[in-house]
Amino acid sequence: MNHKKQESLQEQPSSELQRKYLQQNRRRRIIVNILRISLIVVFFVLWECAAEKKWIDSFIFSSPSRLYACFLELWSDGSLLHHIEVTLFETFVSFGIVMGVGLVAALLLWMSSFAFQVLEPYLVMLNSLPKSALAPLLIVWLGNQMRTIIVAAVSVAAFGAIISLYTGFSQMDPEQIKLIYTLGGKRRDALTKVIIPGNLPLIVSTMKVNLGLSLVGVIIGEFLASNAGLGYLIIYSSQVFKMDTLILSILILCIMSFALYGLIQLLERLTKKY
Repeated sequence: MNHKKQESLQEQPSSELQRKYLQQNRRRRIIVNILRISLIVVFFVLWECAAEKKWIDSFIFSSPSRLYACFLELWSDGSLLHHIEVTLFETFVSFGIVMGVGLVAALLLWMSSFAFQVLEPYLVMLNSLPKSALAPLLIVWLGNQMRTIIVAAVSVAAFGAIISLYTGFSQMDPEQIKLIYTLGGKRRDALTKVIIPGNLPLIVSTMKVNLGLSLVGVIIGEFLASNAGLGYLIIYSSQVFKMDTLILSILILCIMSFALYGLIQLLERLTKKY
């Protein structure tokens, strides 16, 4: 009985410390979220005050109230929703192509290290090439259409994804792969039981990067070859000097990128559970 009492007394402090630690973490997350929201609110309040008191020219720098009125106007006629849908569709399509091409190409290169040695300088060169320089050429080849924008977005992210994924695949523990072969497994078994499961965190982190790069590539393409989308709206509003529409489009892009990043974070949590 005395022994059991001593054990319970020893367990009590550790559980109490753990409870306090969890409470501190929860409190810290709440404070961080409150500060994040407060920063945004303070920024918009100061922006509105500066515009009202004529510290800044509201025609050039706009203001939250002008942006709200512009949002209502564009939303009521359906044009803003159409531009957002076009940009989102192009982003998701290009992102899916990037991840599909990146995974398949990285796996094929992992199967043949000789092929990677041959192609590595070309992959690095294409990854380093400014993709905005390719956009005029793509317009000539493919025309002024959505396909051109998607190809431009894929070119922004695909080569970096291939290099990143191949590096992760090639750095897996060779002893685990040898064990698969020793037990009579094939290359397919090494892929499905070692390479892909062991690189799930890398794949998710690559998705985080490539989703943002796909959005960047889509906007670059819409700047040059589009008649719809937020990139087109930014270029058009800058040409006709509609600064409210221009700044509103940029803010919507910020919100969109934040939401897309949140989706990948949710996927990351799901992969950690399994």
